[in-house]
Amino acid sequence: MSSKILVALRIDAPRDVVFDAFVNDIGLWWRPNPLFSFTPRSPGVMAFEQGRLVERLASGKVFEVGTVRVWERGARLVLGWRQASFPPGVETEVEVRFEAVEAGTRVTVEHRGWDAVPDESVARHGFPNAVFLHRHGEWWCALLAGLATRTNSRQLGAAGEGEA
Repeated sequence: MSSKILVALRIDAPRDVVFDAFVNDIGLWWRPNPLFSFTPRSPGVMAFEQGRLVERLASGKVFEVGTVRVWERGARLVLGWRQASFPPGVETEVEVRFEAVEAGTRVTVEHRGWDAVPDESVARHGFPNAVFLHRHGEWWCALLAGLATRTNSRQLGAAGEGEA
């Protein structure tokens, strides 16, 4: 069985709104974690562009985190994920699901394939697997909280557009 992280959060907004905030506003809600930075020069600004997730660094350089494998607006997003510290040819995979629940959306992130990253890899910071996965899961929880805040801001902005 592959080592994976599984976290979820309910956001009070329709699936399409949450999905759009996830992909279009990632540069606004994403909060870097120095422990899990993509490159030694991070943090940059995250963006989805041309079928991939990238981090744009202040130097102008672009680091490709991964390519988009599945893009189902309002339902599902699957992409490759790698950090510069991963061994060559190694990547993990992130699947984000957007499920309608009551008046909102359950966003579920499954970050899988961590068995491909060797225990001695600098990307794991010497943590035992369970501790590493727990710490990375905490970061995903914080990221989803940021997404919820951004989604709420989006909705408030959209509601205010019709007011005079």
